[in-house]
Amino acid sequence: MFKQFRDFIMRGNVLDLAVAVIIGAAFGKIVTSLVSDILMPPLGLALKHVDFTNLFVDLSGGNHATLAEAKAAGDVTLNYGLFLNATIDFVIVAFVIFLIIQQANRLKKAPAAPNTKECAYCHTTIPLAATRCPNCTSNLSAATP
Repeated sequence: MFKQFRDFIMRGNVLDLAVAVIIGAAFGKIVTSLVSDILMPPLGLALKHVDFTNLFVDLSGGNHATLAEAKAAGDVTLNYGLFLNATIDFVIVAFVIFLIIQQANRLKKAPAAPNTKECAYCHTTIPLAATRCPNCTSNLSAATP
């Protein structure tokens, strides 16, 4: 059973998936920092000093200036500002993944042009430039059957 498990783990696609998850987690932290620390402050400034992390609705009826105060008081809140940050994170990650996949598709090699053909008479595979079949000796440059 251990041998089967080891073989399963050592398959290429399982290792690739593990690497992708680890890189994805690290990339997610970078994008979260980009959104929280780079993009949202100027956006909040443009929207008259709005801090998206402090956009919430206090469902308990309290009157708190920040989300931290509401949580410290134990009030129930609807945190739509945090949801906006998470949505922006997702859109950025999805766009970057789209760009990566688009570039990977461009780098894929086109299928190679065939260098063999089938003899019209005996149906064996022969070189594309052949004018006579080496198997049945048919003249291939003449009319096709």
